[in-house]
Amino acid sequence: MQIELIETFLDLCETRSFNQTAERLDITQSTVSGRVKALEKTLGRRLFLRSRSGTSLTLEGMRFEPHARALRVNWSEALRATRDAGPTATTLRVGIQRDLTGTNIGDWVRSVRQFLPETSLYVESDFSTQMCNDLVQGNLDIAVIYSPKPHPDLHFETLSEVRFRMISDVADQLRMIPRDSYIMANISPAFARLHDSVHPSLAGAAVSCGQDSLLEALLTSLGGTAYVLEETGEKLVASGRFASVKKAPVLPQPVYSAIHLRNRHRSSHRRLIQLLAAHFADPA
Repeated sequence: MQIELIETFLDLCETRSFNQTAERLDITQSTVSGRVKALEKTLGRRLFLRSRSGTSLTLEGMRFEPHARALRVNWSEALRATRDAGPTATTLRVGIQRDLTGTNIGDWVRSVRQFLPETSLYVESDFSTQMCNDLVQGNLDIAVIYSPKPHPDLHFETLSEVRFRMISDVADQLRMIPRDSYIMANISPAFARLHDSVHPSLAGAAVSCGQDSLLEALLTSLGGTAYVLEETGEKLVASGRFASVKKAPVLPQPVYSAIHLRNRHRSSHRRLIQLLAAHFADPA
């Protein structure tokens, strides 16, 4: 059985839309339909019902879904077993939210190397949604993220939080901050909701950005006002051009670990999460 059939079936279970699944998998709708038909032919059962109101699982489709998830996990494990046949026993693949790669992440890598000296370590940076998808597909072992994406195969834990502070080269009083030069830090959906509740007059700014390094670049280039990570804010204030905005509250952004549910109780993964929690509790 081709793994693409399983991936397409499971994506349809989430979207209940042939069009949306085609967009998410970057294939045509006819390809989605063809894969579903091929899977249904293999199983000898109809898995989906399509009507004007949308797409729904048949009883057989609902029964097959947990087995399809198990098949995908087993396929990922099989790929890992063949790819890890090298000078080291295993490769640990870690994804880190892009904003967090500068928080002395080398210290955590050093701790992991001491804990797992025979393990090869691969580290990459990305955004939360993609890393959650990579965990489900078996392309990552653990991730540090801002926004958990609910999924039955994933387990999340709160590690700590990072803090964002408002700085400006326009004014140092919150009541004097002009909306037309404000750059919105759209760090995560939760952060955006908190921001808009605290600063309703600044909601819906014309320019927004979802990455701290880009916020820093925009502020340096264009000037204005924005929330940035505290470490970034300290650096910009120290330059003499920017100032902290008085009476602007510090906004927290939680940091989470994410792993596949099958690894939730593994001692090695528990230790890795403990090392992450200790690191982000005191990144200095």
